[in-house]
Amino acid sequence: MPIRVLIADDQAMVRGGFALILGAEDDIDVVGEADDGERAVAEVRRLKPDVVIMDIQMPNLDGVRATRKILDDVDPPPRVLVVTTFDVDEYVYEALQAGASGFLLKNAPPEDLVRAIHVVAGGDALLSPQVTRRVIEQFGRRVPQSLARPAALDELTDRETEVLTLVARGLSNAEIAERLFVSAGTVKTHVARIFMKLGLRDRAQAVVLAYESGIVEPGRQA
Repeated sequence: MPIRVLIADDQAMVRGGFALILGAEDDIDVVGEADDGERAVAEVRRLKPDVVIMDIQMPNLDGVRATRKILDDVDPPPRVLVVTTFDVDEYVYEALQAGASGFLLKNAPPEDLVRAIHVVAGGDALLSPQVTRRVIEQFGRRVPQSLARPAALDELTDRETEVLTLVARGLSNAEIAERLFVSAGTVKTHVARIFMKLGLRDRAQAVVLAYESGIVEPGRQA
């Protein structure tokens, strides 16, 4: 089955460009568009897409609030891929907190958009360690200091806590494997167990939890 995509952006040229790129893919089907956040929520409820491409800055309801509303109210929830410029957006971390699964730079080449759709539809998040690091660098200091530490964190082994820390720092499974002198398959198993124990959906939620619980502090190197 093709991946069903909804494009939410207040600029018609951006929506048209994304639709043109994705329309050329046999396994991606653009099922709808929305020009503001409120319409995006309504169209998600109506069309049940697998992935929503969500602009941050939109009228009536911004992308952060639209993302939160979609993921809270729609069952089953779609994956949300946030479109950002990084240079002007002030709410990328809030979008991550709201449950966004990935971030796409607006000036990214077409092949990155296609890859991003496949990545988030497949259950992964944040698209690339480079993007993760930029999110953390620019917005990590916005996290409130030491929120309540979830009791489930105490269920992690020392190795799992170490892996969670490196995930939150933006390292890929391959980079973590190299750092810890283990196989990528072993890291993948650790990550899966961390998600299960903590009730996490993907790496995006893992980053939020690690920073909000104080496991990782902004600005401190892993």
